[in-house]
Amino acid sequence: MTAHHIRFEVEQDGIGVITIDRPEKRNAMTYAMLGAFIEAVGKAGEDERVRVLIVSGAGGAFCAGTDLADLATIPGETRGVRGRAEERGVWWPITACPKPVIGAIDGYAVGMGAEFTSQCDVRIASTRARFAWNFAHRGLVPDTGAGSWLLPRLIGPSRALRLLYSGAFLEAAEARDIGYVAELVDPGALMDAARAEAQRYLASSPFSLRRMKELVWRGLESDVAEHMERHVAALSACFKSEDHKEGVASFLERRPARFTGR
Repeated sequence: MTAHHIRFEVEQDGIGVITIDRPEKRNAMTYAMLGAFIEAVGKAGEDERVRVLIVSGAGGAFCAGTDLADLATIPGETRGVRGRAEERGVWWPITACPKPVIGAIDGYAVGMGAEFTSQCDVRIASTRARFAWNFAHRGLVPDTGAGSWLLPRLIGPSRALRLLYSGAFLEAAEARDIGYVAELVDPGALMDAARAEAQRYLASSPFSLRRMKELVWRGLESDVAEHMERHVAALSACFKSEDHKEGVASFLERRPARFTGR
């Protein structure tokens, strides 16, 4: 195990797996764990061996949120926030990661845990997954800002506000029905399903995927003119890339592509 209950492993096929591993507390985050988690996601984003990243929790839970006992060690009136507003990698480390990120969600994903699921590009969940943005029960707003910005864009403002106002659980079946979760599987099949999803992306150009992710996430905060400027720059870079040449050659030669990410 790496420090502070966060494990990062790279599998042979280019899939990275980050596991929040504190099952005795349903993987609730301490300050130290959060720092280790952000660091692990950053390392995965920089690791050339990793082409797709899976984020999961151990012991039948994803993450039960912030460990309130740890939080209470610092009085609220003197407690600082984790970083400056412009430090996106501190607040939204998963969206800042340049690789595709799949959330493999089993059991409770509450508070900060629910926030991290919103930051994932794709969510695969077990049938016992339960999501809750219960910040109003603690006198807070969603702690990473994902619940108030990403969640309304994922499921619509009215659904998001209903969850935020009530702090109620979003059950697995409803999460799938409203499109928040892409696939539901039995708990024992969750990691296999997440790896199967990751395998689908391994056939794609890493050069393309990195730029697609940036275009989509940054496009949510941009007007069309800004988006198209980034789009034209990304498309131009793709035309000049080795991956594009390989993609065309593999098609013409009727063979699987051997992408390098360059």
